[in-house]
Amino acid sequence: MTGPKNLESRTKHVKATWGKHCHKVLYMSSVKTDFPTVELNVSEGRENLYWKTIRALQYIHQHHLDGANWFLKADDDTYVVVENLKYILSKFDPEKPLYMGRRFKPFISQGYMSGGAGYVLSKEALRRFVRGFHTGECTNFSTIEDMALGKCMETMKVEPVDTRDMKGRQTFHPYPLDHYVIRQQRRPRPWYMIYDYYTPIEGPNCCSDLVVSFHYIYAVQQYVLEYLTYHLRPYGYIYRFRPDESVEADNKTNRGA
Repeated sequence: MTGPKNLESRTKHVKATWGKHCHKVLYMSSVKTDFPTVELNVSEGRENLYWKTIRALQYIHQHHLDGANWFLKADDDTYVVVENLKYILSKFDPEKPLYMGRRFKPFISQGYMSGGAGYVLSKEALRRFVRGFHTGECTNFSTIEDMALGKCMETMKVEPVDTRDMKGRQTFHPYPLDHYVIRQQRRPRPWYMIYDYYTPIEGPNCCSDLVVSFHYIYAVQQYVLEYLTYHLRPYGYIYRFRPDESVEADNKTNRGA
């Protein structure tokens, strides 16, 4: 999701970094350009963000439904580790109505996914979203995009997925890493921790080794995260967190019992 004013300051940096790791990227805007961007019949502005998201998902359903199994909505200031996202998605069936991201708890009984952290719809979830607007079961009732989309997901019986890793650490993040990894003194919790569906954790155990996203990542920081993700390695360190091997070992233990 982007706009004409952000192409130079934000979107081109997404295109040069994590966008290269995607199977396909569509840059949704209110204006068609040679960037290229897709022109949606909407006005720019935060008050129109949900309407823009509705139009974007309807466009994808019409033109690209058979081009992918999963559909990620991200902002032009989100950074995504695409390989980690693919790893999480590999465990699920895209023909089931699934919806995943950083789960918040207020307003919607089953919760909803943070828009800034990015969220993913399975192919069946996308079908149900579009059908909901066709039948009138879903409406553009609020300017709060992520909450309003979450309400439609609940109405259309799309199931939210727990995207924490096997140690209970979060993978999608609506703020940069420094908002989570530094253990703070006792204080009133910020809104994004109050909103968390699961008990929030501050300090080094806040975040999965297989993080998917951070939000509010601008220009230079896109390249910093790209370097840290794909190039920095400590010499002699053997990476020991192997979630698939741990799950397999647990399964063998259970079978033996």
